[in-house]
Amino acid sequence: MSTKVRALPLQQLRERTSEKWREYPADVLPLFVAETDFPLAPAITRALSRAVETGDTGYVASRTPLAAAYAEFATRRFGWSPDPARMRSTADVSMGIVEILRRVTTPGDRVIVMPPVYPPFYDLVEEAGAVVERVPLRDTGTAWEIDLDGIRSALEEGARAILLCSPHNPTGTVHSVASLTALAELAAAHGATVVSDEIHAPLAQPDAGFTPFLAISDAAREFGYAVVSASKAFNLAGLKCALIVTASDGPTRVVRSLPIEVEWRTGQFGLLAAVAAFSEESDGWLDGLLDTLDENRRLLATLLAEHLSGARYRMPDAGYLAWIDLTELGWGDNPARRILREAKVALHYGLAFGAEGAGHARLNFGTSPEILTEAVTRIAALRDV
Repeated sequence: MSTKVRALPLQQLRERTSEKWREYPADVLPLFVAETDFPLAPAITRALSRAVETGDTGYVASRTPLAAAYAEFATRRFGWSPDPARMRSTADVSMGIVEILRRVTTPGDRVIVMPPVYPPFYDLVEEAGAVVERVPLRDTGTAWEIDLDGIRSALEEGARAILLCSPHNPTGTVHSVASLTALAELAAAHGATVVSDEIHAPLAQPDAGFTPFLAISDAAREFGYAVVSASKAFNLAGLKCALIVTASDGPTRVVRSLPIEVEWRTGQFGLLAAVAAFSEESDGWLDGLLDTLDENRRLLATLLAEHLSGARYRMPDAGYLAWIDLTELGWGDNPARRILREAKVALHYGLAFGAEGAGHARLNFGTSPEILTEAVTRIAALRDV
């Protein structure tokens, strides 16, 4: 049984010392970075409290319950049962992506990304020694879709890997099974690798139809990797824990060949928190969070329609990030700069996600209705200036 998860009061949030609450002065409402304003799931609080009480702050063990906990979570939430023996942990999703790309590409190989997309993707490809190949999502006017023809062309011209964001950040798109199936077939036909960042998967709304990439088809399992974490859904980014997941022998051999240091970079508190997050005990909390985020995404649509006509926004299928097109307001290619300077609301700069982000901003609605309302009211007041 779920109960809606409510955000903490603003005064209490300002006691936090994380990036969201320390980057800007106290007169700024921070809706930029992907941290949420909710209390931790009770099972996580208990797990971390026990660790502090017993001094359980040493090295991560060589045998942990993390992979089994995630497999059970995936079975309950996605109807997919990955094999715990085919997983390894690491510090975070970004590190997992880089370590995979280092082993499936050679220096100078091209890796496809689909902008507008999570800004670190560009840096992660370069960190792995590869080169970014941009194949933007297609905007159909009502949705964003993978440009399969563009992917095909890039692969035919020699691209060796595809970096997939599923669900997609910043648009919140849950890619269709048909699109993912076709993507896997294209990768298989060209001997390319798909690395699927599924950090937002636990936050897919129940009606969105999210399917893990490795559950799509034999081709996806043969040529795919997934990197997953509890960090976005349960607000655990600072604790450092993610899982690299495989589903067939080839990718599993690659992951098992990674240096042990990759696994030892997993944070002990991150692992303990993730096990608690993935436990059945936390399902009710997660369901309550999804209910709250559903209310917030709808509230945002109402607020924008009432106070900021001209802003274009599609409710995301997953997550707590809103991709808002502010082009019609005439605030330039980077409207978040003016919004920060004059409205004292911090949004993520659209251009950071790629050239397709010109005129856009990303807003984090993982907060209270009061903060969300105040933020939109402040932004809307700029129209009268």
